[in-house]
Amino acid sequence: MNDEELRQAARTLDSYNQQLENISRQIRLLQASRDETVRASRTLEALADAKEGDEVLIPIGASSFVTVKVTDKKTAVVGIGNKISVDKEYSDAKDFMDRNSAEISDAIQKSVAAMQEIQQYTEDLAAAVQDEYWKRRMQQQGVPSQ
Repeated sequence: MNDEELRQAARTLDSYNQQLENISRQIRLLQASRDETVRASRTLEALADAKEGDEVLIPIGASSFVTVKVTDKKTAVVGIGNKISVDKEYSDAKDFMDRNSAEISDAIQKSVAAMQEIQQYTEDLAAAVQDEYWKRRMQQQGVPSQ
């Protein structure tokens, strides 16, 4: 490996590490989104199972809940994307949340697979760069190469 190839390998290694950081950040965001969707689905299920007049705890975020009394209205306002919300029956809203959760889980799996692939490239390239540096160090010290 000549000097230019070594510099290019080091730049590529930096690029791989940046990609790994970005994918890791993306996975964390996807996991948070999936967790929120699962919580919403469970809340909708609890509301659907409750009878009028029952008191249920509803999560409001930040590990906080409020107690509400269930009414005879069995619909929820659900965000469907692009800042648009619609009224849906609890069962339809829960199905929507479950589908979203499945899509997010699929995106997480794909992101993890991409991350593992880049990690392997990174490890291989880092080993090659390290080996080249080691060879050069040995040459500088006058140790014959094998």
